[in-house]
Formats: sequence, C-alpha cells, structure tokens
Amino acid sequence: MTIWHAEHGSGTPVVLLHSSAADSGMWQAQVEALSGRFRVITVDFRGYGRSAYRSDGPYSDAGDVTRLLADLKVDRAAVVGSSGASQAALELAAAGLADRLVLLNPVSTLEPTADVRAYWSEENRLLELGDVQGAAELNARTLLGPEATPEAFGRVVEMQRHAFEVQLAADPEPEQVEGEVSPAEIDVPALVAVGAHDLPYFVASARHLAGELPRARLVELEWAGHLPAMERPDEINRLLLDYL
Repeated sequence: MTIWHAEHGSGTPVVLLHSSAADSGMWQAQVEALSGRFRVITVDFRGYGRSAYRSDGPYSDAGDVTRLLADLKVDRAAVVGSSGASQAALELAAAGLADRLVLLNPVSTLEPTADVRAYWSEENRLLELGDVQGAAELNARTLLGPEATPEAFGRVVEMQRHAFEVQLAADPEPEQVEGEVSPAEIDVPALVAVGAHDLPYFVASARHLAGELPRARLVELEWAGHLPAMERPDEINRLLLDYL
C-alpha cells in the first residue's frame, strides 16, 4: 500500500508528519511558508485524510514513510513530527533517514497520567455511544490552545471526525505496530517544542524527551496548546524557517 502524499517546492527535503488528531491538512500554513526554500513532503497516515485504512499484515507509520521516501529517492530529510507522529519521526531518525528533527508536543515513554487518561476515557465513551461529532469536538477543545481561531477549531473537528469515521468503518481493523527506539542514541540536531496550555502529560513528555535526545533544544511556547502549528501558524513558520 502507498500512503497519500504531496510535494511542494524544491531544495532540501522536509517531511511534515501530522498529529493523530488531524491529517496533512494541519500543515497548510507551513507548506506555504516552507515551500519557497525547501522540498516539502506531506503525508496522510493510514486511516487519515486521503489514505485508506487497510493492510495485508502489521504495519507501521514509520515503515510507510520509509517506503515512500525510497520511492521519492530521498535518502535523508529534515523531519517534523506533531504529537503522536513524533514516534514515527524518531524511528526514521534511528534508521538514519532524518538529519534533523522538529518535535512539536511529542509523546514519550512516560506512563500516562491522570489528565491524559481522563481525556482518552471520555473520547472512548463518546465513540462507544456513536457520538463521533462529540468525540471530534472533545479533541478540538482539549488540544487547541487559547490562541486558536474558530476556523482552526472547525478544521480540527473536520479532520478528526473524518479519521474516526474511516477507522471505525474498517473491517478488519489493521494491526499497527511501533518500533523500539532509544532517543539517547539518536545523534541528530533536534528541536522539541511544547505548549504551556497543553495537557500536563504532554508537557512532561516533551521535557523528558528533550532531556534524552543528546542534541536537543527545548522551546516552551507560553501561548500554545497541543497544536501550535494551527494556533499561531506564522510563529511556528518562523520557528521552522530559523531552525531548518
């Protein structure tokens, strides 16, 4: 299977990997800002956006992106991962495919705390009731910080609802796996950014991961929630352009 992707611009490759609360559409402002200087590659993971949710066997997001980069003849790229996509970004770096990382509000191996468990529990409750719209709105309310516009809220709801609908309809549901990575062994420059308005679990995860990666720099965004690229896109654009 080939996941959906798009390319914009030319130059050094930059791969943008979306949050599990969105799809590649979350990067619209970043694509516009970066494509004047870089070859920007966006993807939709399986079950998101324009990628189907099926597999002939166990699959991984990192494996899908690895095969895509091989097809595009990209040996190494700067990789930007939002939220859960940080796992795939780290796996790509561990495999030697990323020469620079940007991780926005990443996940980590820390045990889930009460705040994130309560969020996941409510999401599951709504989905079990068949309230897909309610679950999508829960995600937007929980994850977007105070700087998010009503338009950004609506876009997150739309992307998340679509992902829920596609994934809930899958029969059989594909088996997703993740590779084991040791951040301490990933010796590439890394920028880890976290929003002060994010759930405490993700704030702790970002700080933990920045401490593990040997060449990481932590940036704490006082204004941001969990999806800063959609909350203050111009500021994240400047951050990315300066770093990349």
